[in-house]
Amino acid sequence: MASITSTLAAPSILLPTAAALLVASSCAMGLFSGNKMPVDGKTVLITGASEGMGLSAAKQLAAKGANIILVSRSAEKLQAALKVVKASAKNPDQRFHHMPVDVSSPSYAEPLIAAATAWNNNQAPDIVWCIAGFSVPQLFTEMSMDSLRRHMDVNFYGTADMSHAILKSWLSPSAPVTPEPKHLIMTTSTVALYTIPGYAPYAPSKWALRGLADTLSQEVLMYPQNVKVHVVYPGTILSPGFAREQQVKPEITKTLEHSDPQQTPDEVAAASIKALENGDYFVTVNWLGNLMRLGMLGGSFRNNWVVDTLGAWLVSIVWIFVQFDLHGKIRAHGKKHGHPSTYKQSA
Repeated sequence: MASITSTLAAPSILLPTAAALLVASSCAMGLFSGNKMPVDGKTVLITGASEGMGLSAAKQLAAKGANIILVSRSAEKLQAALKVVKASAKNPDQRFHHMPVDVSSPSYAEPLIAAATAWNNNQAPDIVWCIAGFSVPQLFTEMSMDSLRRHMDVNFYGTADMSHAILKSWLSPSAPVTPEPKHLIMTTSTVALYTIPGYAPYAPSKWALRGLADTLSQEVLMYPQNVKVHVVYPGTILSPGFAREQQVKPEITKTLEHSDPQQTPDEVAAASIKALENGDYFVTVNWLGNLMRLGMLGGSFRNNWVVDTLGAWLVSIVWIFVQFDLHGKIRAHGKKHGHPSTYKQSA
């Protein structure tokens, strides 16, 4: 989420141009790979599905023929969302269901998967997409530790619990071995690639998800069943959640991400689904996220070894200018506004 738009243009036009070529090459390769995640006739369970990216993903997958199970905390919002998703259906025989559940509740997922399986003619969902999450940005010394724990409960444990439950079902000794894979999709954030001041309560939960996804993507290789793990890294989504964030977000955070790409929930969902259909493990949804991905791959699976390796070499140079710019802005903010404890606190 850190703003690097203006920084990239400063040294020369070569770096962003080269980066764009790498992104375009990656996309072009995806055109010839076929659909790795067909959903027509499949059952997809989505958490955080009552608004924002989750609702957009549900609508778009319904339009591709998927049966959808919507999961969210608010029963009222889910009922409204269910009508919207049903209206997007491709086929008249598609099935839709909603289940109000708080994903921060300990061990919520196993009974949820059992109920979803019973509804789905005693078959576990084919795809599980964990999107539920929230962010209340604050500076670290200004937040309460309860805030950090709450973010972990919703953003990390909400997804970890669901991942544990569905993988136990898909990978059990009695589970069928099929040629078409099951898909577990986690949703983190570009702050798990590069974070900035203000995301202390939020970033650890999203970094933790990346670690879990990288681990599970390797563990599933040991099983005979065909299971794919993916992780999605959205940036700024113009959703109701983002509007709530802006009411409490520190000014330094707004300054640093001012020129970041902003996308609607529909745009983010569409970009994510396209990458998932391409078979990508590490899903970013705009050019900035892709640059950040290339700079932080580490031991994560590559989407394309050639493109990602060349891109990582390029981005290692880009980060020299990015950090110089961002750190300069942070120091300048401190000098101008004084000690952070004197800042006006948002209501």
